[in-house]
Amino acid sequence: MKKYRNKKKRLSTKYMLLIMTIVCITLIFTSLTLNISGGPLNTVAGYIFVPMQKGINTAGQWISDKTNDFKTLAQVQEENQKLKEQNDELTSQLNTIKLEKYDLDNLRELLDLDEKYPSYQKVAASVIAKDTGNWFSVFTIDKGSKDGLKKGMNIMAGSGLVGIITDVGPNYAKVRSIIDDSANVSAMVTTTEDNMNVSGNLQTMNSDQAITFSELRDSEDKVQIGDPVVTSYVSDQYQQGILIGYIASIESDSNKLTKSGTITPVVDFEHMENVLVILDTKETGDSTQTESSGDSSTQTTEQ
Repeated sequence: MKKYRNKKKRLSTKYMLLIMTIVCITLIFTSLTLNISGGPLNTVAGYIFVPMQKGINTAGQWISDKTNDFKTLAQVQEENQKLKEQNDELTSQLNTIKLEKYDLDNLRELLDLDEKYPSYQKVAASVIAKDTGNWFSVFTIDKGSKDGLKKGMNIMAGSGLVGIITDVGPNYAKVRSIIDDSANVSAMVTTTEDNMNVSGNLQTMNSDQAITFSELRDSEDKVQIGDPVVTSYVSDQYQQGILIGYIASIESDSNKLTKSGTITPVVDFEHMENVLVILDTKETGDSTQTESSGDSSTQTTEQ
């Protein structure tokens, strides 16, 4: 009997709740339809619908914000991709400009050098190979006999003398520079016109970036550090007056008659890409002929 009463009570409660819900909805609908203001209906509506509306508005705003965020993110990614492509293009253009400027500077340097020695006919060439080591002591250029090159022609770069052609092929030529250990050049100090012998020396190039000279007669001590040194008119292999470098150090020899020292070359023998080949050659002899370096008792072989 008790069980039956509890069940009946639960059913009654259920029905009562359903009835009240229906009544509330009916009253709210009637109030909204008939536009009845004030009273308990509005109060009930305020408690029920206002929070629901706020919740719907908040959810809608959140969804709208997220949608805008996704759109903004997609736009940013697209703009970022475009900026990356523009940056790559500008970087490529900048590298091209730098390369063109570098080539232009090299050509301008050769042009300036060409204008310093207008009496010589010259042709430009590029370095295509070199011997091992840091220095361009022996290297190969991309011009040969088909371009009119011959053994014994002088090579220039930078501001002066590089070396001499020692071997020629149809489309290449090998050059021995004046810094090579086997190189010798008859030279002259421009301030005094005293002759000397300039010798290649890779050891001094490594330590002081200089080559050596010897057999300089300077009894009046007129030759000073910084004086220019050029190829001598008595040279049988090198054209006259090509700048070699500047006196870097000088000291008297033990015989008290001559002086020796070092010369700083005007050519950068560590970085070399383009050179000028003087197409004129000396016709007074070859690389085995001896020549005077300023004194009849001293003979040197120029190479």
